[in-house]
Amino acid sequence: MLDFILIIVGLVLLIVGGNWLLKAAVALSLKLEIPKIIIGMTVVSFATSAPELIVSIKAALDGFPDLALGNVVGSNIANLGLVLAITVLMGSMDVRKSFYTTDWPVMMIASLLFVGFVYFDGTLQQYEGIIMVSLLFAFLVYLLRFQKTAVVDELPDDDEPLPLYKTALFLGLGGTALWGGSELLINGAVGLASSFGVSDRIIGITIVSVGTSIPELAASIIAVLKKEKAISLGNLIGSNIFNLLAVLGITAIITPINVVDQGLLTNDIFWMLGISFLILPLVFIPKGLRLGWRDGLVLIAIYCTFIYLTVN
Repeated sequence: MLDFILIIVGLVLLIVGGNWLLKAAVALSLKLEIPKIIIGMTVVSFATSAPELIVSIKAALDGFPDLALGNVVGSNIANLGLVLAITVLMGSMDVRKSFYTTDWPVMMIASLLFVGFVYFDGTLQQYEGIIMVSLLFAFLVYLLRFQKTAVVDELPDDDEPLPLYKTALFLGLGGTALWGGSELLINGAVGLASSFGVSDRIIGITIVSVGTSIPELAASIIAVLKKEKAISLGNLIGSNIFNLLAVLGITAIITPINVVDQGLLTNDIFWMLGISFLILPLVFIPKGLRLGWRDGLVLIAIYCTFIYLTVN
């Protein structure tokens, strides 16, 4: 019971901390007069991936590499199988052309690169982390130069720079909440895994990954209820690209990540590749560049099957 409470409190701190960090980062960017397009692609993306990043680094440093890997692989599956599914079940979604020209190909390249790095030797090495972060940097430069319209502006036009003391306060509180939340979440997750006799990977790929995907889910549901299309498929795919290239890349640079539970290599990464690939035909069938409730049902069925088979 205590482990469950630690996990819930940890997740709440991660979500609140990520939100505060985002507020501070956006306010700081506006104060420095950085164009909104750059804020949306770099600051917003990094801040919304902050929970995954902090949890993965902390887990890897504390000697729980399967939590770090399971968190990211599970988050990527949850973003498409759960978050996207719930979003399109609540209302159909039009998909931009940039989906098949930029977003989806880069997500597949990032996914295949990660699988290639980790599959053969069971380790994500430091130099592989450097390659992943370099690829992310190249992708961001490409987007800025050639694909500005591919980025959905998540920031309302009435954003006002906060006073400097408020920015510093949000930055401090956000960082502290993320650090504290990751401590509690990892302690709770490891405790839960040992009390149920399951591996860190199982807890990472289910509870932890869904927990760190909650900001995306909350943002998607709010956008649908407000009848805003700001949360697009591009945002979720962007989150998946950041999870792989930034979260795992930065974590591997800090400390190499070794696979402990082989289920990650024989099961989880193939589910991640499969659901990532499936998005392409779903977007084009039956109506081109549109996702509807039927697609949502397919995705949620796949996600439930994945969780059922993984846990059993």
